[in-house]
Amino acid sequence: MLSQGRDTLRTQQIEEVVFQRQSSRSNDQTNVSIKAGEAAGIASISGGIEGLIKTLPSVNSNTELSSQYMVRGGNYDENLIYINDIEIYRPFLIRNSMQEGTSIINPDMVSIVNFSAGGFEAKYGDKMSSALNIYYREPEKFEVSGEASLIGGRLTTGFATDNKKLTALISGRYRNTNLILKTMNENTDFNPVYMDFQSFINYHVSQKFSMSFMGYYSQNDFEMIPRDKEVEFGTVNQPIRIRMFYSGKEDDRYKNMMGTFSLNYKPNDKWRFSLDNFAYQNREREYYSIASGYILEAFDPITNEPATSYDIGGQIEHARNDLLIKTYGAQFRTRFKPNINSDIELGLKYEREDLRDFTNEWKLIDSVGYSVPRDQMIPGVLDDSALELQYHLAGNNHIQPTRLSAYLQYSNKFYWGRSRAFVNVGARVANWSYNKETIFSPRTQFSIKPDWEQDMLFRISGGVYYQQPFYKEIKDLDGSFNDQIKSQRSYQLILGNDYEFWMYDRPFKLTTELYYKKMDHMIPYFMDNVRIRYAGQNMADGYAYGVDARLFGEFVPGVDSWLSASYARTFENINGMGDLPRGTDQRFRFAVFYQDYMPRFPKMRVNLTGVFAMGLPTGAPVMFDAAGQPDVMSRYQFQKTLPSYKRVDIGLSYVFIDPKEKNKMWGFWGNFEELTLGVQVFNAFNIYNTVANQWVTDVSNNYIYPVPVNLTGRFFNAKLEFRIK
Repeated sequence: MLSQGRDTLRTQQIEEVVFQRQSSRSNDQTNVSIKAGEAAGIASISGGIEGLIKTLPSVNSNTELSSQYMVRGGNYDENLIYINDIEIYRPFLIRNSMQEGTSIINPDMVSIVNFSAGGFEAKYGDKMSSALNIYYREPEKFEVSGEASLIGGRLTTGFATDNKKLTALISGRYRNTNLILKTMNENTDFNPVYMDFQSFINYHVSQKFSMSFMGYYSQNDFEMIPRDKEVEFGTVNQPIRIRMFYSGKEDDRYKNMMGTFSLNYKPNDKWRFSLDNFAYQNREREYYSIASGYILEAFDPITNEPATSYDIGGQIEHARNDLLIKTYGAQFRTRFKPNINSDIELGLKYEREDLRDFTNEWKLIDSVGYSVPRDQMIPGVLDDSALELQYHLAGNNHIQPTRLSAYLQYSNKFYWGRSRAFVNVGARVANWSYNKETIFSPRTQFSIKPDWEQDMLFRISGGVYYQQPFYKEIKDLDGSFNDQIKSQRSYQLILGNDYEFWMYDRPFKLTTELYYKKMDHMIPYFMDNVRIRYAGQNMADGYAYGVDARLFGEFVPGVDSWLSASYARTFENINGMGDLPRGTDQRFRFAVFYQDYMPRFPKMRVNLTGVFAMGLPTGAPVMFDAAGQPDVMSRYQFQKTLPSYKRVDIGLSYVFIDPKEKNKMWGFWGNFEELTLGVQVFNAFNIYNTVANQWVTDVSNNYIYPVPVNLTGRFFNAKLEFRIK
């Protein structure tokens, strides 16, 4: 028997630390999770997943026809995309958003969507803006689902054996946006045909060992025959009209193939090993020869009669560009959980690349009988100068480099006093044999949830993030490859706060983030529609900063909606010439995603996406000096700003058969688990947004006019969705 003076033994059970922000399959505290069902139902031309991502506060896009997006001052090339932890590549030669078919991500196959706008963990690769990680699902039984609309359709089938050892998901999609493109204010024949096939097959050998295969094939054929176009621009006091007449056509082909084979071994609850083998091929062909003539004139806005004729001229644009990219390799990943609150992750990756590029692209401009550019002549003196092209890009490149990378990271959830805390510390290292550069990228995240009455979470994350060069960055403006190019670098710091509360007896969350990026070794670029043409030289530095806010919750009971707002600026300084807004300087942006249903008729549902974004800067086109070399400093001339981007898309649907109700229906309709008929209204207010400027030169005074390139108008789309038991 113990004496009363002896200390008694005390035990205390330490509970698991849980964070509500933690996303499935990831410890990344910067992740935003998106429900796959919401993405599949959104009214979007570009694609469900990306269409929903574009409503987040940190994401910007000034075109509805593209699935690409810009994040916190970065451009389209600075975003990582993963499917089942395998990095995905987009086509490289696409110049305008009309050429894009649809996103590689198939909403019917998606299970988990994780998106980080910056400050992401070390296991993600070397790009400076964002990381999107998609996980495909495994079906639990036989299923057939599909969609049919005026612009295409998709059909998905899946099955699983009784013991769930073998599961397979196979999907095909077809898309033709000809009807949407016809809403543009121009007389053009379009034939954009896109189709793809995807599969995700899993075989569980045992509870510890499994194998999976993901295959992907897509073909995108874009044919355009322009006829004529009339555009009015200028100011109220000086309206200008350009009439353009065309001859020729554009015929582009894009083919992408990818296959991954993964081995997964989980001997116990502490260890997990994965070996992913992957191969990717991208075959692109860009052929066009288009001649155009134009009349540039001022007109009376009341009578619509011509007042002053500024210029008459024409131009010829020609390209025969071919690209073949092959990438294959393997990556090994392991995850060790020493206890319920800790994770140690390690990854090694090897890639072999084969890039074959043939470029032959030129442009001739003629104005009132003179080639532009031309020598300055004395009035009255015969001009016998040689015929000059505005530019001529030619290149025949072939490289076969290797890329090695590795990462190591540690994460832990713990109590700090009475507060719950989380830390993620890691680093990655990478080497590319082509430019013989090795980079080191340390990254960290820290979160704390104080023991307060208010439900708040504070976060800080950051590190050194690189943009490793690839095909676009190494290609100089003359068409050759530059093996001296280095990775662009950014130092990032993000401060965030999540405040969860109840309002009107429903849950809400307000997320606010402040960020700052300091960038160097930057490669200046020109943006033309969705094409980004880099200068091919590390000759600038810059910075970006901003604030994002998102109110998320059940504005209507039972369904999620959100409001997003952001203010962002980004600048670059080329060779010490001074700060200049980059082409992605979005400034203020507001977006909304809203879902609702009729209380008395809950099967009648609606979703709405709306965006207002201030116009992006747009500088002069690529200028060339007297020696015919590209003049990057021309970025500081002819600075313009595109009009603000304003768009509302609405989706209306009626659910005839709802899987939640488990209706007992007889006859043919008893085979359906879900049946929905809907109408989508794209660009509900019929606002013709501007995606870029076409630059037209007036030879009489050398003034360059920015002629707006407008996007699509209002379009009504009917859509039928079904799922068979």
